[in-house]
Amino acid sequence: MSIAAKRPEQVALFSNLPEASPVPSHNARSEAAALAEVLQTLKHHPLVAWCERQNSGVARIGGRFVRFGWLGCSDLLGMMTDGRLLAVECKAPKGRLQVEQQEFLSLVRRFGGVAFLARDCRDVLRELSTIEGSNT
Repeated sequence: MSIAAKRPEQVALFSNLPEASPVPSHNARSEAAALAEVLQTLKHHPLVAWCERQNSGVARIGGRFVRFGWLGCSDLLGMMTDGRLLAVECKAPKGRLQVEQQEFLSLVRRFGGVAFLARDCRDVLRELSTIEGSNT
């Protein structure tokens, strides 16, 4: 059922307005698309033992708001085959890291983990090729 069929009184109020043109996207490629590509690349890379999406946010459970995840945590967390933590922040081509995200990646690196920003599979392959034992 169309919006016009659901609310004819609203359609009548705005019937003299021209049809709105679609709003252009700022990025030709969304962050969600980048995240999906990066995750698949990581899951199939021989140096990565496992990698999963790290959700964060707030949900209402039983009438209360419950926060999950933590501020600045990377989009993807996993483990390298040598046991090190893997943290990857995914961004659209023009996306920028927030201060908390930069701090999280720095913290992971400081304690020996592998952490980087990725916008597509090329970033993943480039970053992982610098790791000792990589044959990609």
